[in-house]
Amino acid sequence: MDTTSTKNTQQLAAAIHLSTFAKYLFPLGNFLLPLILWQVNNDKPFVDRHGKQAINFQLSILIYSVVVGVICIPFFVIFATDFVSLIDAIDHGMDHAGLSEVKNLTGYILLFAVASLLLVGLFIFELYAVINASMKASKGEDYSYPLSIPFLSLKEEHSTIETPISETNQNPTS
Repeated sequence: MDTTSTKNTQQLAAAIHLSTFAKYLFPLGNFLLPLILWQVNNDKPFVDRHGKQAINFQLSILIYSVVVGVICIPFFVIFATDFVSLIDAIDHGMDHAGLSEVKNLTGYILLFAVASLLLVGLFIFELYAVINASMKASKGEDYSYPLSIPFLSLKEEHSTIETPISETNQNPTS
């Protein structure tokens, strides 16, 4: 294998990992750009492995973010009723409405703090993992994202050269 093609595949794999940051430029960029780069170059086994890893990790991060949101929804609904009572108190008694009218202020603060902590932690984890993966790819090493759900199979696909059926089933009498 030529060293320039190896360096090229390493750079392509690193670019696939780093292209996941495109989500900060346009919606779904963390899926579209890596998917395009991977599909155009998936004939190279090194790029194929890293492309699958990057897509699997981004799908996993999406699922983890949705789970955090779903966990927070019931708490938000419970605390929203208290917020409605605050708005009602403000409407009916504009002169003496204050923070004492909020029945469960600590619940709001706790919900906001827990959700923020989980999402910021997930963000930092994603930054660490993507940067680490791109550094490993640029060095020519394989990388397995931690906590990544394997949506796309990472098995090595060996290409076999098959002989056409017409050659294998020749009639010996002819």
